[in-house]
Amino acid sequence: MAQVYRSGQLHGTGLPARLTAHEARIRVFDPRRRGVDPDQVREFQALVADELSELHRWIRLLGEENGRLRRALHDWQARHTRECRPPDQGHW
Repeated sequence: MAQVYRSGQLHGTGLPARLTAHEARIRVFDPRRRGVDPDQVREFQALVADELSELHRWIRLLGEENGRLRRALHDWQARHTRECRPPDQGHW
């Protein structure tokens, strides 16, 4: 992805890559001496992955609904333009 500068900060252009549920489930962390319980980490990863799946599903559904509404509005505008009489040419 191309990088551009804006306000002195490096920014990516376009949409950011989305984390998938699968990526959240399979992520492996480096062990540390005072680490955390791996079972709790896996449980949390499963919760995050489930939430991501649901959010991605909602994004897809909302995109489809947005497209349907755009088409309906376009159809209504086309009908309205054809059916409306032009205003009379008189004063006011």
